[in-house]
Amino acid sequence: MTDISDIRLPDIRRIDDRISVAPQVTPAMIAAVKAAGFVGIVNNRPDDEEPGQPSGAAVRAAAEAAGLSYAEIPVTHAGFSHPQLDAMARVLAEADGPVLAFCRSGTRSCNLWALARAKAGADPTGLVAQGAAAGYDLGGIRPTLDALAAG
Repeated sequence: MTDISDIRLPDIRRIDDRISVAPQVTPAMIAAVKAAGFVGIVNNRPDDEEPGQPSGAAVRAAAEAAGLSYAEIPVTHAGFSHPQLDAMARVLAEADGPVLAFCRSGTRSCNLWALARAKAGADPTGLVAQGAAAGYDLGGIRPTLDALAAG
């Protein structure tokens, strides 16, 4: 059995009861992620984004071996798309508990969550406030949040 007392989790920031975001999660962290109460992992990083980053397949294998759901919704420099927003909304709707989404810093994961929620009709002002409470500035995507919420 893995001794999780020596595993340092990344800077996990709770957005709401359904999702928290974090920087890179490694396979060695998965047992601690599960022990923290998460039921699923969402990987928002494309493979090979930077040297030394664990592959999505390695994180998936560790997550699934621990009984966690796993989804890959990579966000590249190209930005966000409606299929990505829909995939994030679907993962959160289908999860039977809190999900941890990660990318390099947590920012893309927070942005993807907010955009998906806005597309579902959530109030952009509330989304911006939730992001700020977790330490993320959603001001740069506010016009897109407004447009999505207006639908």
